[in-house]
Amino acid sequence: MANTLAQMIQQSPHLDSRDAEWLHQLAGDWQMIADLAFADLVLWLEHEDGGFVAAAHCRPSTAATVHYQDIIGSRPSLVRSDLMRRTIVDRGIHVRADPQGRDSLPMREVLLPVVREGRVLGALTREVGLPSSRVPSRLDVSYIEIADVLCGMIARGEFPQQGAPTGSRRGAPRVGDGLVRLDADGRVVYASPNALSNFHRIGVIGELKGQVLGEVVTSVVEDHSTVEETMAVVVMGRAAWRTELESRGVTLTIRAVPLTENGERRGALLLCRDVSEVRRRERELITKDATIREIHHRVKNNLQTVSALLRLQSRRSPNPETKAALDEAERRVSTIAMVHETLSQNLDEVVNFDEVFGRLLRLVADVASPDSSVRTEVEGTFGMVGADAATSLAVVLTELVSNAVEHGLKGRGGTVSVLASRSGPELTVCVQDDGAGVADGAVLSGLGTQIVQTLVQGELKGEIDWGPREGGGTEVELRMEIGLPSAVQRRF
Repeated sequence: MANTLAQMIQQSPHLDSRDAEWLHQLAGDWQMIADLAFADLVLWLEHEDGGFVAAAHCRPSTAATVHYQDIIGSRPSLVRSDLMRRTIVDRGIHVRADPQGRDSLPMREVLLPVVREGRVLGALTREVGLPSSRVPSRLDVSYIEIADVLCGMIARGEFPQQGAPTGSRRGAPRVGDGLVRLDADGRVVYASPNALSNFHRIGVIGELKGQVLGEVVTSVVEDHSTVEETMAVVVMGRAAWRTELESRGVTLTIRAVPLTENGERRGALLLCRDVSEVRRRERELITKDATIREIHHRVKNNLQTVSALLRLQSRRSPNPETKAALDEAERRVSTIAMVHETLSQNLDEVVNFDEVFGRLLRLVADVASPDSSVRTEVEGTFGMVGADAATSLAVVLTELVSNAVEHGLKGRGGTVSVLASRSGPELTVCVQDDGAGVADGAVLSGLGTQIVQTLVQGELKGEIDWGPREGGGTEVELRMEIGLPSAVQRRF
């Protein structure tokens, strides 16, 4: 089994829970440093046996890795171990060239201590293959300069930064999306080609270098949509926050990383990315969700209208059989309307069927037996059910409970129990009553039974069995698989 950072931290002595959180934050945000340094980053922690062990590893996306194999859990050579020990003791940054390196390729590594609140937690190596004869570009030089600053901040305990984006907001945008370096006054020292393109799309014309980025951005967005309150703080690089900037139909997400030295701000690194297409798709999804909810709402209203018409017709009918048939049709239509009402209130095409069935059960029992005392009880849980299955399942259970009240209990008092068991997609439901029971050899051929069998076998792709209940009465067992939309499965 692969080792995780949490497991490696547990094997390291003298590290408490706050140290562990610091190391997790570092590993969650060091991809940026690896990309800037064109280097692999390896975190080394002291093992309980007194040696060092590789606890975490990050490969650059801007250069070739020097470690093609997983190195987590590996041990350093004696020479490297001695240098790591020296790094931890003197808290200095040391450079070492290894002519053999990995896979017998020459390698250069920088060793620095990982510090939190004055305590050294471990060592970090920045490993890169020795450079070729190619002359480094301005972008290469700027990237490496910023990487040096960030590594110095790690060695002083100033990185990772408190208050920086966490979770899904940490680590994006990435270095390759666009990079701007600011000085302490907020002036642009360097902007990568991708960053220039991003700002040109929102209306910034000309060279950014030498300009105060906050003034440039303000001039572009002042006549446009509402600006986030955090924008000024972020574009000046004064806090480790994120913001979004929108102008001319283009949306940029910007993240600031203040660059400090001994607690004093020396400038900032801004990472930016054009997320216009992402936001456009999000708006389309929101519009689609709203449209689907509105459709369900209108279907519910139409079904309630049909239900009202059936109820009106039933009251006017002098024939008892016709009146009973119309009442049953009204009940079935109302059941479907209740499912659509629930769907109209959700963003997802799923319903909490326990909530829906609780309302259905009270309605069905009251309508089916208005003049007798029928007790209903539910055990277990149905869970979340997709829209495709929810309507059919609701109608099936409505029919089963109604049949139990009308034919099982035959108008007298009694109990109807619904037992639900859910295991993943597998759903089993038992509807029981303590009534007269099913006679041996009896053929169930009523309209309600036909509806149930058609829906179970056709729509739900399940199985259903009728039989006598132990102790008297009838038991109906329903077995099926309830699938959820793929987007919903990831959350439930």
